[in-house]
Amino acid sequence: MGRLIVVSNRVGQPDQSGGPSVGGLAMALGAALREYNGVWFGWSGRTVETFTGGLSVQRGQGATVATVDLEEQDRQEYYNGYANRTLWPLFHYRIDLSAYERSFNEGYARVNARFAQTLLPLLKPDDFIWVHDYHLIPLGRELRRRGVKNRIGFFLHIPWPARRLFATLPFHRELVEAVFDYDLVGFQSEDSLSAFEDYVEREAGGTVGPNGRFEAFGRSLQAGVFPIGLDTKAFLEGAATEAASAWRDRMRVSLAGRRMIIGVDRLDYSKGLEERFLAYEEYLSHAPEALEQVFLLQIATPSRDEVAAYQEIRARLDAVTGRINGAFATPDWVPIRYVNRSYRRDELAGIYGVAAIGLVTPLRDGMNLVAKEYVAAQPPEDPGVLILSRFAGAAEQMGEALIVNPFSREEVSDAIREGLAMPLKERVRRWEALMAGVRRDDVDAWRDAFVSALRAVPQRELPPAA
Repeated sequence: MGRLIVVSNRVGQPDQSGGPSVGGLAMALGAALREYNGVWFGWSGRTVETFTGGLSVQRGQGATVATVDLEEQDRQEYYNGYANRTLWPLFHYRIDLSAYERSFNEGYARVNARFAQTLLPLLKPDDFIWVHDYHLIPLGRELRRRGVKNRIGFFLHIPWPARRLFATLPFHRELVEAVFDYDLVGFQSEDSLSAFEDYVEREAGGTVGPNGRFEAFGRSLQAGVFPIGLDTKAFLEGAATEAASAWRDRMRVSLAGRRMIIGVDRLDYSKGLEERFLAYEEYLSHAPEALEQVFLLQIATPSRDEVAAYQEIRARLDAVTGRINGAFATPDWVPIRYVNRSYRRDELAGIYGVAAIGLVTPLRDGMNLVAKEYVAAQPPEDPGVLILSRFAGAAEQMGEALIVNPFSREEVSDAIREGLAMPLKERVRRWEALMAGVRRDDVDAWRDAFVSALRAVPQRELPPAA
């Protein structure tokens, strides 16, 4: 069957369960690697004075983790630069925040080449290679240049932008041409697949067959939608732990008879936190009966502090929170509890479980597993209501949520009002449908669908060296 070789910018510990909430990628890939006795390769997160390509290898429960150190220049140009100051804002429709600098592009190309060269000795002829996310789009091309004939798949965890937005990227055509060195490309949503298809047909002059076969640049690839799921079994086990129970009890005491709305996000401009706070303010302004009866708990984990845009959004959120609390708070109630730290998944499960509303309103998101975590944590006999942005990939699967436009304060405000007033029978009906989807479309289904599709792709023949 061959091993599964997973490649991502950063690696996690695939034998963890119920550990720190480090994001959907680590949670999902851990399950995949355990299933296929695989190797997870990526950057260690450390920098060294001079790049050597030396590997650090650790073998855990059913999987191997291999990491490489990068230079400080690599970190600044590849990671802080091209990945997070160029591609991330562009792919999340924030071209006003995208920075285009030649050194960023050079660093991105250099690190992808270094990844390919360092990975090469680890590969066996029957391995399947699964490359993840926007940091490593050119990695397939770099591996092909080194003679790798293995089946190579690529999965994009973030949205693929609309054609005209993507065309604002210098050398956008070269980046898409590099995508065609993969055998299979997976997207989170039909929206992203359609945007990629539009680019291939109208910008690259390619063709798209009815079976998802794309032809362009003299090459072909298979593309499809593979929505990532929750590691539902592990999450539910975490929700049944003493830690989760302790947090449920702690939060019930903290409620003091009030109802809680919860948001859990990485602190990022794509998550729509400022718009969320303003929509909540809109709700409070037109619902005097909610004053002192409802509060919003927003957990926002800081990230990418070295990037100026993240420093700016944190400062704006601090100011907006202070203004709203100053306007509405009473001596024993504040409308927004704003927390800048991370919590374990089992702790979050306990906190989610007492929230009347799960407010998941990103401005643009590939999937958003928080929506699925919130649903999975709800008590079946008295579940809360999920309010979900139409611009999250999860909205294509979770139609029983209250789907909203996060740019409209009034629409989100109305959804909060509707969710808090929703009868129990309607809440249970919606939750049962949502939970059935969370169980069915879990991380195992995502993994098996992608790996099966990758296996089914014929192994390609490389052109002879020039």
